[in-house]
Amino acid sequence: MPEPIESGATWRPDPERWPRFHISRHPAVLHKLAILRDEDTEPKKFREVVRELSWLLGYEALADVSTKPIAIRTPIEPMEADELAVRIGLVPILRAGLGMVDAMLELMPTAEVWHLGLFRDERTLRPVEYYNKLPDSATVDLSLILDPMLATGGSATAAIEVLKRWGAARIKLVNLIAAPEGVDAVTKAHPDVEMHCAALDRQLNERGYIMPGLGDAGDRQFGTAH
Repeated sequence: MPEPIESGATWRPDPERWPRFHISRHPAVLHKLAILRDEDTEPKKFREVVRELSWLLGYEALADVSTKPIAIRTPIEPMEADELAVRIGLVPILRAGLGMVDAMLELMPTAEVWHLGLFRDERTLRPVEYYNKLPDSATVDLSLILDPMLATGGSATAAIEVLKRWGAARIKLVNLIAAPEGVDAVTKAHPDVEMHCAALDRQLNERGYIMPGLGDAGDRQFGTAH
């Protein structure tokens, strides 16, 4: 098991075990994550913080994206600048992933957005696909799967499989919180896929929820928690 950090709540990732797993240690991410976890954070504030964290994680996830030169003119003189050299697609997993889309579009206004609907069968903890809005063939070079929680990894691995069948050339997974079980599942099934998240928590409970986690991200965003 990875080495626990001082708080005992989360774990340090093992680079040998998970070579494509990246966890942010930015102070702003850690601060906002504490607000997100707090059970007293109301849905409006929760949605705002999901958006803010998504922007910060998206910024980090795009750090290695290639650019190409473009000729522009400043008010002073002509110059050679840079623009993105890849077409980017955002694939939020319904419904919780919807809260991450607007922030990512602020980073990449020209990104395409395609939706996947997956729900977890509470008996088997396996994902069930109920909605797929992808076009007939891949239209982007980099696909970012957006889902606040990486728990069992079932939905993530299923979404990656869908995108690979679609013809996606490169896929990254962006989550707010992950569990070791989920990271293991994605790494085993899709070792080529990079994962970016804000925290790696301790474990899953018997119901498949991340501990300490933040509860059900969809319910907390949309005010449907009981």
